[in-house]
Amino acid sequence: MKTPTARRRHGPRRGLAAASAALLLASGTVALAQTQASAAPGCKVDYTTNDWGSGFTANVAVTNLGDPITGGWTLEWDFTGNQQVTSGWNGTFAQSGGHVTVTGPSWSGTLGTGATVTPGFQATYSGTNAAPAQFTLNGVVCDGTTGPTDPPTTDPPTDPPGDRVDNPYAGADVYVNPEWSANAASEPGGSAVADEPTGVWMDRIAAIEGAGGRMGLRDHLDEALDQGADTIQVVVYNLPGRDCAALASNGELGPEEIGKYKTDFIDPIAEILGDDAYADLRIVTVVEIDSLPNLITNVGTGDVATENCNEMLENGNYQEGIAYALQQLGAIPNVYNYIDIGHHGWLGWDDNFGSSADLLTEVAQQSGSLGNVAGFITNTANYGALKEPHFTIDDSVNGTSVRQSTWIDWNRYVDELSYAQAYRQELIGNGFGQDIGMLIDTSRNGWGGPERPAGPGPTTDVNAYVDGGRTDRRIHLGNWCNQAGAGLGERPTANPEPGIDAYVWIKPPGESDGASEEIPNDEGKGFDEMCDPAYEGNPRNGDNPSGALPDAPISGHWFSAQFRELLANANPPVQ
Repeated sequence: MKTPTARRRHGPRRGLAAASAALLLASGTVALAQTQASAAPGCKVDYTTNDWGSGFTANVAVTNLGDPITGGWTLEWDFTGNQQVTSGWNGTFAQSGGHVTVTGPSWSGTLGTGATVTPGFQATYSGTNAAPAQFTLNGVVCDGTTGPTDPPTTDPPTDPPGDRVDNPYAGADVYVNPEWSANAASEPGGSAVADEPTGVWMDRIAAIEGAGGRMGLRDHLDEALDQGADTIQVVVYNLPGRDCAALASNGELGPEEIGKYKTDFIDPIAEILGDDAYADLRIVTVVEIDSLPNLITNVGTGDVATENCNEMLENGNYQEGIAYALQQLGAIPNVYNYIDIGHHGWLGWDDNFGSSADLLTEVAQQSGSLGNVAGFITNTANYGALKEPHFTIDDSVNGTSVRQSTWIDWNRYVDELSYAQAYRQELIGNGFGQDIGMLIDTSRNGWGGPERPAGPGPTTDVNAYVDGGRTDRRIHLGNWCNQAGAGLGERPTANPEPGIDAYVWIKPPGESDGASEEIPNDEGKGFDEMCDPAYEGNPRNGDNPSGALPDAPISGHWFSAQFRELLANANPPVQ
């Protein structure tokens, strides 16, 4: 269910791209309209551009330094040259002469203290391209301070409600899904892992009450109480226009159905999770995998961009939906929200890493508080090796860095552990607390069995060294569907490494990533060629074969042949 990797950007980017050498900065305070007489308005603006001589893109990061803002915002400035906005995002743009007005979208109308929104735009110009001299919000000029009533608050609130623990997995008995357990136990040798905890997937509205004879959300919570579990893992996965760069895991909601997402999906889930009957359970929610990373890598005009992802970037419904989910679920004292950060083979390159962390931070701020996020998760439903034991990113062969190998292709990371720990530090630098934790999905990244290398590859050249020593035996890092040769990874465990809350099995091993041929269904799931073993690839996987297993059912359905292979290739081996 993971979107294929895409490492480079092509052409002018709309989003949170890092500025180039032509970076321009202007700072000031945006006054914020308040309803309370004692409210202290104030904010700052960071204006950054990427300029190519006749045009540019710009991001206008507006951070609230004062009291929380409700009721929407309007940002205004004047260009001193002939700059002309041609398109914009994260706001509605209007221009008259040199005067630009940006009205905030509905999903960012509320700005908590320390919250940031980032409207951006693309524009043309000739001559000079000076930054605007000042910005105003709701008619008041910025000066970098708050109003006189209250002292400025520059740090976003991070205190979650209730008495949450630092790590919901520490010392916990984690819920075992009896439906997955029964499937696993029915396979030869499967009873050895049938008692491992796996995620409960809410991937359509009908799943909340239970569909096709399967347990609903309340059924799972009741069963968790009966088991005496301390923690249960729930995947919240039904955004409008879901997984815009793949078809196997497309969802039931169209790109514009944000209202239905809120009222028919998130609100009922929040109501159930907030029931006092479940107040003693730690409820881990994995919020909308395969979403925000797509807005970094699969948009624009390049060969890895998709029309669907461009639409989702333009309408803002990924950001609005996730911010709403974080807000509603984060208000429940025993819920722990974890946001998806893709995997090292998706966002590990320099041009994806920091900008994706910025986007995730912005969406968390839009929810009203960074405290609505307990942590982040990598490798969900993917196959990236936890640790590559036979080489590191710092190795070189005959003076050539391993980063230049075809497999690594200038990535900064070779495995999920190093990526997760580095991403955590990036997020802390963005304002998250030192207690933020990471999860790594190890359900299918063991890569054991007879094909697992016993040591480093030959040092004849850098490709031979990396390919001969890598344990991840996929044809390409961009391959994501029902991968042949994969095995179960590390068993779920808490606090395995610094900064890592747990290794988890969020993707239940043996549940398909997608059908290997088109199969009609009522779950909104399409056929993706990356799940066809005969498919020869596309730019997102370097035009390589898909590496998928044959005869696979639609995503989420039991795939016996895959489970048996995962069991046989488990690393550590299943005893």
